[in-house]
Amino acid sequence: MNDDERALPQCLSIAAVERDTGLSKDTLRVWERRYGFPRPKRDSAGDRAYPPEQVERLHVIRRLLDAGHRPGRIVALEPQALQALSAARPSTPCGPPDAPELGRYMDLIARHDIHPLRRALDQAALRLGLVRFVTTVVAPLNVAVGDEWMHGRFQVFEEHLYTECVTGVLRNAIGSIPPPLGAGAPRVVLTTFAQEAHGLGLLMAEALFALEGCACLSLGTRTPMGDIVQAAQAHNADVVALSFTAALSPHVVVAGLRDLRRQLASRTAIWVGGQCPVLYQRAMPGILAVRALESIAGQIAHWRREERDAALHAKGA
Repeated sequence: MNDDERALPQCLSIAAVERDTGLSKDTLRVWERRYGFPRPKRDSAGDRAYPPEQVERLHVIRRLLDAGHRPGRIVALEPQALQALSAARPSTPCGPPDAPELGRYMDLIARHDIHPLRRALDQAALRLGLVRFVTTVVAPLNVAVGDEWMHGRFQVFEEHLYTECVTGVLRNAIGSIPPPLGAGAPRVVLTTFAQEAHGLGLLMAEALFALEGCACLSLGTRTPMGDIVQAAQAHNADVVALSFTAALSPHVVVAGLRDLRRQLASRTAIWVGGQCPVLYQRAMPGILAVRALESIAGQIAHWRREERDAALHAKGA
């Protein structure tokens, strides 16, 4: 009998809540201890079972986290206060001047016209080039879709439809990039921690790494720490690139990065990015926080210069 079958009627198991909200099991357990919410019931096997009203409240909390709020300030709020906070957040503009068709994309998502949406995005990627497509179309579109979800105007399945569509477009674009020839750019392993289920930001980063000629090995999402280390060793990685959303606990992020830094070879850099505020609030030794996708090319250029200088120094010695 699986987790879902053991759950009380109308209740969801912790595994189902994780899938439904994107909040990891570890996060849910930590919030329960630290903030007193959620407050799951227990099924006949003693496992957590979450009533529908608590799951809906978790959805609102997740939207607010994506908007930049901190867990400590919102998790314990009552539903009315959460809804008021959600309603008070101003709507996000429909993107920068060089993405004039953003409204059209949003309309296609709202109508569930996935095939026309896929064609329109494919055409935009060809017309703009992959860098501009990622930074001026996909990035603001992510914000706009998240804003609609935040205000309850998009449902979870609509966000998933959008994510699957953009994922297909980006994978197709990445597949068309010629493989790297020779040395000169880093070997990069891309993934997320085991508690992080969201991979669209990771895929956007992979596209820009690949354009710079990097040899990319993407492990997808939810990779255990030991597997990340083994992959970095097997790939002889110069960089391990990790993506984080705001839904992940800051403690999990910081502790995990420190642990990964201890386990990786000193020559292997760790680059991190995403929407988790703790990444940019404090400097972590041996960790490079990349605030914007646009800066990936500059960071790789800097990496090349350091490698060249180190080689010249070694030759001179």
